[in-house]
Amino acid sequence: MIGSIERRLLVQHRANEASKRLESVPGIGTIGASAIAATVTDPKAFRSGRDFAAWIGLVPRQDSTGGKQKLGPISKQGDRYLRRILVVGAHSVLRRAKHNPEKYPWLTQLLARRPFKVVAIALANKMARVA
Repeated sequence: MIGSIERRLLVQHRANEASKRLESVPGIGTIGASAIAATVTDPKAFRSGRDFAAWIGLVPRQDSTGGKQKLGPISKQGDRYLRRILVVGAHSVLRRAKHNPEKYPWLTQLLARRPFKVVAIALANKMARVA
């Protein structure tokens, strides 16, 4: 059952050019690339990568008042499935970065300053912007 679904997903992934391009982003695999390509039919609907990340819900919530900006936790407004796939992919990249710190220097530096899950969300945000 699951094997047949995976085979159908792989066939759809290989037939879609956008999905194959998305798979080249570290942390986005076949499932993530297919999900993003299927959900976002027109990428030109977003002005920038940040707009796409905000649409997924991976940007800090703004609690600004009186000209002073306050950034809080991620907004979590948007597509829960895509957000979850990107965060899981970011966790995978971070685990690889722990074993190979010389290959991911900026992640290693960020992990030294911030907790694992905060870095995972930051990396998921970056992956969404690249996608």
